[in-house]
Amino acid sequence: MLSKPPFKLKTLVLSLALTPMALNSLMTVADHADLEELLVVASQDRRQIDVSDTVEITPDSAALLRKAPGANVNGNGPLTGIPQYRGMYGGRINVEVNGTTLSAGGPNWMDPPLSYAPAAQLDSLEVYRGIAPVSAGQETIGGAINAKTWSGEFSDGDEFVSSGRVRIGGQSVNDGSLASAAIVAANRQHRFKVSALTEQADDAEFADGKIIPSEYDRQRYDIGYGFQRDGHTLQIDFGRNETNDSGTAALPMDIGYIDTDLGSVRYQLEHNNWSVSGKIYYSNIEHGMTNYELRQAPMMESMWRRNIATGDNLGFKVLAESTDEHGSWRFGVDGHGEEHNANIDNPNAPMFFVTAFNDAQRDVLGVFAERSYTLNKQWLGEFGLRYNRVTMDADEIDGTPAMMMPVGAALRDNFNNAERQHIDDNVDWVAKFYYQADQRSSYYMGVARKSRSASYQERYLWIPLQATGGLADGRTYTGNLELDPEVAHEFELGVDYQHGGLQFSPRIFYRDVSDYIQGTESNDMTAVMFVNMMNMMNGTSNAVPLQFNNVDATFYGADMDWSYTIDERWSVNGIVNYVRAKRDDVSDDLYRIAPLNGMVAVNYTENNWSLAVESVLYAAQEKISATNSEEKTSGYGLLNVKGYWQMNSEWRLGFGVDNVLDKKYQDHLAGYNRAVNPDISVGDRLPGYGRNLFARIDYQW
Repeated sequence: MLSKPPFKLKTLVLSLALTPMALNSLMTVADHADLEELLVVASQDRRQIDVSDTVEITPDSAALLRKAPGANVNGNGPLTGIPQYRGMYGGRINVEVNGTTLSAGGPNWMDPPLSYAPAAQLDSLEVYRGIAPVSAGQETIGGAINAKTWSGEFSDGDEFVSSGRVRIGGQSVNDGSLASAAIVAANRQHRFKVSALTEQADDAEFADGKIIPSEYDRQRYDIGYGFQRDGHTLQIDFGRNETNDSGTAALPMDIGYIDTDLGSVRYQLEHNNWSVSGKIYYSNIEHGMTNYELRQAPMMESMWRRNIATGDNLGFKVLAESTDEHGSWRFGVDGHGEEHNANIDNPNAPMFFVTAFNDAQRDVLGVFAERSYTLNKQWLGEFGLRYNRVTMDADEIDGTPAMMMPVGAALRDNFNNAERQHIDDNVDWVAKFYYQADQRSSYYMGVARKSRSASYQERYLWIPLQATGGLADGRTYTGNLELDPEVAHEFELGVDYQHGGLQFSPRIFYRDVSDYIQGTESNDMTAVMFVNMMNMMNGTSNAVPLQFNNVDATFYGADMDWSYTIDERWSVNGIVNYVRAKRDDVSDDLYRIAPLNGMVAVNYTENNWSLAVESVLYAAQEKISATNSEEKTSGYGLLNVKGYWQMNSEWRLGFGVDNVLDKKYQDHLAGYNRAVNPDISVGDRLPGYGRNLFARIDYQW
C-alpha cells in the first residue's frame, strides 16, 4: 500500500460509481444506423501491425513499431526500447497495455511501458496515425499506442473448450532463446487464462566484436478470468513480470532486477446502440540497477553505484459510448497516479547515499467528450475536447554530498525549502475532417491543440544526475520546479488512395510547440560548481550540467505507407518517414531525431509458404543537437530475408536472416556506449547487431 496514495480510494470508487449514471442521462438512444464511413475512418486513423505475420523473435515489442509509418524506437538496451513517433518520444507518447496506462518504475526508463507487453505474447500492436483522438489517452501530445496480449475468446456453448498458443524460438546473434505458452479454457459465460514466458540471451555480436553488456533475462506469468452474460462483461487479470540481469550499455547502469506486479479489473455493459465501460488498474514496481555487475566495474571503488527505485501506479477510466443516425458520442473520465522513489548507494561505502527522489507524485485527472459526425455521404467530422488537471508533489531529500560539501548542502536546502507542489490545468482539442471523393480516394485534414506537463524527473531532479527518462546523452541534469506545460498546435493533411493492386497513404504534418521541455546549459551556479568539484575529486570530465527548461520548438515532415499487389503470388510494400525537429529560441536541432528512412519489401506467397526480401534504408543524420553534444551518423542500408512455412492449420515455422551482409552500421537512435568494452570505445555510438539467423515454431489450437 502506498504511504500517500496517488488517488483517494473513496474518491476513485465514487467516481467509478457515479460517472456511468451521469453519462447515461446525457445519452439518447436511437435506431442503429449504417456507419460504414466510421469504419473507413478507423482504418485511416490507425495502423494495426499484424503481429500474426511477423516471424522475428525480438523480445522488444517497440522494435515492431518500425513497421508503422512515422514510428521508430530509441534503443537503450535489448528490453529498453522507447517508442518515437514523428520526432517525439518517451512520456510524450501515451502507451496503453491491455487498456491500462503504465508509468516506468525506473528514473531512466529501463522498463518503458511496452516492455510489459512482450512481443511473443502480443495479439495486436496499434499505432494511432497522426493526431490521436482525445479518448486515446490523457497526454497524447506525441501520439498514442495500444498493445494487447492474447487472451482467447469465449466459446458459443456451455461446454468448456480449450485454445492456446505456444511459441519456441532461437537466434544466433546473441544465442537468444524464447519459450512462451498461453492456454485458455472457456464456454459461453466463463473464460480462464494462464500464460508464461521465458526468454534469455547473451551479449549480442556485431561485425567487429560484441556489445557488452547486451544480455537479457526475463520471465512473465499471468492469470485471468472473464465472465459475460446478457451484455455484461467482467475481466480480472493479474500478472508478474521479472526481469533479471539485462544490459543497457547506453545508460550509466544496467538492470539487476525489475520485479513488477500488475492487476486490473474491467467491466463493460452493452445495450442496443450504447455501452458503458469502466476499469481500475495498478502496478507495483521494484527496480535494482548497478554500474559494476554486468559491465566492468569502475576502478575507483568510490565510484561504484547501486540504485534501488520503486514506482507505484494506480488508475481508472470510465467511458460511455452511443451511436445515432449521424455518428457516435464518447464521454469519459480517467485518472492516473504514480509515485516514485529512488535511492543511490555504494556497496563499498555504507555511509554513502543519495535520495534522488522521495515520494515524487504525479496525478492526472481528466474528463473528455468526443463526437464523430457524418455530414453527408462524402463528409465526416471528428471533434474532441479534453481537460486534465495535473497535480505534482515531492517530499524532502538528502544525501551524503549534501552533508559533506557546502555546495551540495545548498542544492539540498534550495530544493527542500522551495514550494514543490505544482498544479497544471491543461486543455486539449481535436478537429478532423474526412472527404470521400470516390471509391478510390479520400482526403483528410486535422488540427489539434495538445498539452503535456513535466515528468517527475524534469521537475524534481535536485542534484546533477543522469536520471533523465532514458535520454542517454551522457549529460548530467537538474530539474526545474517552475516548468510550464508543453502546448502543441498541430496541422495535418493526408490522402488515402486505393485502385486495383495499388494503395498508398501519405501524410504531411506541422507541429508548433510552446514551452517544449528541453535540457539547456544550466545557469544555476550551485549545480555548475557541484559538477566541477565532483570532476576534481573523482578525476572525471563531466560537462556543464543541463537544466530542464521551457523553450520553443517546431516539428514538421511527412510519412507514407504503400503497397502494390502484382498478382496472387507477388507483391511489394514499403514505408517512407521524414521528420525535422528544431528549436525556435536558438539555432539548434532537437536531440535524437530519426533521419530520413524507409523500407521496401518484395514478397512471394505460394500456397502454404511465403518469402520476403526486405531492404531497410537510413539516410545520414546531420541535423543534430549541439546542446546535447550529439554526433552525426552516416547513412546505411540493410538486407533482410524472412519467411514461413504453414505446415498445417496448427503448426507454423518462421525463419529468416537479419543483416544478411553482416554490415557494420550505427543506428542514430541507439545511444552512446557507457561501458568499458574492448570492441567499442566509451562515448562511441553503439553499433547495430550483426548477421542474425533466427527460427521459431508456433503452435496454436
